[in-house]
Amino acid sequence: MSVRSWFFGRSTRQQNLIFGSLLGLALAIGIAIALQPQESAIASALSWQAWLAIAVTIAAFLGNAFTTLPADIVFLGAAAILFLSGVLDEKAALSGFSNSGMITVGVLYIVVAGLQQTGALQWVSQQVLGMPKTPSRALVRLMLPVMGASAFLNNTPVVAMFIPVVNDWCRKLRFSPSKLMIPLSYAAIFGGLFSLIGTSTNLVVNGLLVDAEGSGLKFFDIAGVGLPCGIAGFLFLFFTQKWLLPNRQAAISGTDELRQYTVDMAVMPESPLVGKTVEQAGLRHLPNLYLAAIDRDAQTISAVGPQTRLQGNDHLRFVGVVDSILDLQRIKGLQPATDEVFKLEGARKERSLIEAVVSNTCPIVGQTIRESQFRTRYNAVVVAAARNGDRLTGKIGDIRIQPGDTLLLEAAADFIGKRRISRDFYLVSSIPNSEPIRHERSRIAFILTLIMVVAAAFGWLTMLQAAVLAAVGMIAFGCCSPNQALRSIDWPVLMVIAAALALGQALDSTGAAEEIANKVIALAGNNPLWVLAAIYAVTTVLTEIITNNAAAALVFPIALSLANQLGVSSLPFVIAIMVAAAASFATPIGYQTNLMVCGPGGYKFSDFMRIGIPLNILYGVMTVAIAPFLYPF
Repeated sequence: MSVRSWFFGRSTRQQNLIFGSLLGLALAIGIAIALQPQESAIASALSWQAWLAIAVTIAAFLGNAFTTLPADIVFLGAAAILFLSGVLDEKAALSGFSNSGMITVGVLYIVVAGLQQTGALQWVSQQVLGMPKTPSRALVRLMLPVMGASAFLNNTPVVAMFIPVVNDWCRKLRFSPSKLMIPLSYAAIFGGLFSLIGTSTNLVVNGLLVDAEGSGLKFFDIAGVGLPCGIAGFLFLFFTQKWLLPNRQAAISGTDELRQYTVDMAVMPESPLVGKTVEQAGLRHLPNLYLAAIDRDAQTISAVGPQTRLQGNDHLRFVGVVDSILDLQRIKGLQPATDEVFKLEGARKERSLIEAVVSNTCPIVGQTIRESQFRTRYNAVVVAAARNGDRLTGKIGDIRIQPGDTLLLEAAADFIGKRRISRDFYLVSSIPNSEPIRHERSRIAFILTLIMVVAAAFGWLTMLQAAVLAAVGMIAFGCCSPNQALRSIDWPVLMVIAAALALGQALDSTGAAEEIANKVIALAGNNPLWVLAAIYAVTTVLTEIITNNAAAALVFPIALSLANQLGVSSLPFVIAIMVAAAASFATPIGYQTNLMVCGPGGYKFSDFMRIGIPLNILYGVMTVAIAPFLYPF
């Protein structure tokens, strides 16, 4: 049995205890080495603070790679040890939280939230992906737009947005998600290296460069290396995906038993769906959703064919799972068939969907939804209903309520607080990200994003200023609410970046980075090209073990010291760090987008290694060859 298998065979509590012991051992060894006399050059050159910084950094590597502890907890804990031991003073320990790159990443989450809440990105994905017939064509239709989007939007939220889209797309196409989830992550990584804002790593490294030298890279400076690498990576995936990508079912199979809701949706008279067939409107192949009937005037069309044309004021009766009900709510031109939703108190944009299970003591049991005057009684509207696997027939308002029925409600945020302990319902829970889409604001969201990109690309504003302008505009013009904006920020990612920057600061301020740089020079010689290759190799290996931002923050001071000692430009090294830290393909733990697709794709650790290691080598060779050509030493 391998050490890794033995470790992961332990319980979470045992793993954490083992990690804590290793951390304590690493700290003890670091302090002991520092305090005792040493004859070696490196020992005499380093203080105990430097050895402690190295020990804590190594412990953070091990903790992130071999325990189930979240990355933010590991790195914040490591930074706390360095602060409490006096290696970092208060200003240095907190410097990562004021880094412009880290703040820009957080602000960009709000920009993406505005695009999501207006349906802008969903509209783009629906129009671009289409219905390809083969996995190879699907890969092309997916990767090209994701690469383009990731060039101008942080790739982590882009992947987060596309995961449910690709999952549903795979169900429609009858393809295994494992054929497209890794390409989704890799495409975001490829595109993230086309511009300065494509990935958080670029922003973090550029922020470090500004702090160190007073000026940073321009918007498309990295594209000279990133674009040819992205094209090569795309071609590699296209020609090898048949053999290197697994054909595996996702962790959550589409055959799992799911609660089936009945929901009525109305086609608005001015809807863009009017005149389209059911198939053209995208209502034919919705996953786990069935168009059961259309009520038109006094007629009911019970056998709905794919060529049936939609008319204004049509009432469409669907049967499907809650995720697909959410998809229906997001389609422009469709709205709940009942006009009760427009009679509720408060603005519709402040509401969300809530599941409530009817109890046997509920006073409306035995009544139809219409007879119960549900809206008046609860200040909520029933938009869908489910009953223990039975398919409910008839209009929503005519369904007679029974104990155990699950109702999907549209209600204000305070509904849960008021009804959680009510005897009328057994269970009340909210549906995440179920706020009504603000389609009327999608054009504004596009314009604000375009202004941000153009202003940053032409140098009219710094990236942080442009992002703040767009984020403030998203909230001010109603593209997303302040609460939605705050919820959209991935705080653990920001904590990892800030804490990793503190570790890098410790390695730099204690002289550890400079001493390590000397040893790297001794191994690589005085040839800048070999040193560049060594920096790339070190960064890419660290990225596969820890997270990309942590690796970039830790290697940057070493690379800067190497460039100064060699008397050459630091730009090739900065570009190499950006690419090596972002181009993480060989493990799921090296880059967050890889982790995000691991579950939905049903992947194993070896799946990433099989296709990722050749990609890592390809990117390394191309970067070392191209970077010095574009940015001479």
